[in-house]
Amino acid sequence: MRIVMIGTGYVGLVSGACFSDFGHNVCCVDKDASKVEALREGGIPIFEPGLDELVERNVAAGRLEFTLDLASALPDADAVFIAVGTPSRRGDGHADLSYVYAAAKEMAEHLRPGAVVVTKSTVPVGTGDEVERIIREARPDLEFSVASNPEFLREGAAIDDFKRPDRVVIGVDDDNAAEVLREIYRPLLGNETRLLVMARRAAELTKYAANAFLATKIGFINEIADLCEKVGADVQDVANGIGLDSRIGPRFLQPGPGYGGSCFPKDTLALLKTGQDYEAPLRIVEAVVTSNDNRKRSMGRKVVQALGGDGHGKTVALLGLTFKANTDDMRDSPSLAIVRALQDAGAQVRAYDPEGMEQARTLLEDVTYCGDAYEAMDGADAAVIVTEWDAFRALDFERAIKLLKDPLLVDLRNLYDRHDVERYGFRYIAVGR
Repeated sequence: MRIVMIGTGYVGLVSGACFSDFGHNVCCVDKDASKVEALREGGIPIFEPGLDELVERNVAAGRLEFTLDLASALPDADAVFIAVGTPSRRGDGHADLSYVYAAAKEMAEHLRPGAVVVTKSTVPVGTGDEVERIIREARPDLEFSVASNPEFLREGAAIDDFKRPDRVVIGVDDDNAAEVLREIYRPLLGNETRLLVMARRAAELTKYAANAFLATKIGFINEIADLCEKVGADVQDVANGIGLDSRIGPRFLQPGPGYGGSCFPKDTLALLKTGQDYEAPLRIVEAVVTSNDNRKRSMGRKVVQALGGDGHGKTVALLGLTFKANTDDMRDSPSLAIVRALQDAGAQVRAYDPEGMEQARTLLEDVTYCGDAYEAMDGADAAVIVTEWDAFRALDFERAIKLLKDPLLVDLRNLYDRHDVERYGFRYIAVGR
């Protein structure tokens, strides 16, 4: 089928590349001329394992192309996916839908009869209704459909998630949209992927509900970790004990410095605003948001306490800056709050991240960026693992202890066993243990 993907950000680029790998002809459209030119030349604007090879292969096969000209791409499109950003709106936390609505207005004059417009962006309940209204206002006689197809991609594992998903959710209000989307996803259905067909509004809400629930699991285990430290229990034992219950499951029960990234922070806020708008307040989600905000800052205080309660004259080596491993995404990363807390306490910060330092430089001031973990630790009073990169899972402790002024390791991701670290002479502080 012929697919147009509006937006070449994280969701749009991954989705477009994967659709083309299924055999569909995909044209990705973006307004950023430098980005489009870079993509045409093989440059990938985000770090996602395997994405560069996927794009290169399908461009070479003639199934994937990039353009600035939406009008030229639309006339023969069977489906047009809107995959533009929906950031939190300044001041109130609502999702900013201006890019979504702008895309709807721009495409209206060029859609062919029978085309399906699909919101791939994460959008609040009722957004599809407004997209349909915008297009119908411009083309009252046009036969078209509007559908919702939320994405459930994890940064760092997006290609595998797209090609081997737990489920594909499509929200439709007519049979034409359902049939077109079934055909688009047909290559997955042979892998026993469940295709869930529901009403458009239900699909829009499903995405927010899923992210809010996962954020709740993270917030829950982080608070249990704090309690474990007080009562002398190991949160890993507790997490295993509850995670083996099939009703709960083990995923997202790893304690740490709090969630961040492009999805959970903005989506939980947007869901709260939707609840308020419809007079159905979401108290549990509200508590999760508050708990997570407090969590990030408290991890900075945890490090300061490990330094003796005062950071003045101390240097801290931060290992990891991105909100999770295998991405360069710094959006709402716990490291941002941790760095500020350390600096407020008077400490100097040296940092290393395998992929995130370029973005970090635009967000953090007075941080010394290093070439690797050992350079960061050289002369520091403590090493702090903030992100669970594989590069930090097998540190050379004999080398590290010689570089650090004080043999202190604060492991905010619980990557190590206490005894394996302490036998080298380190003082080891983890989360919930």
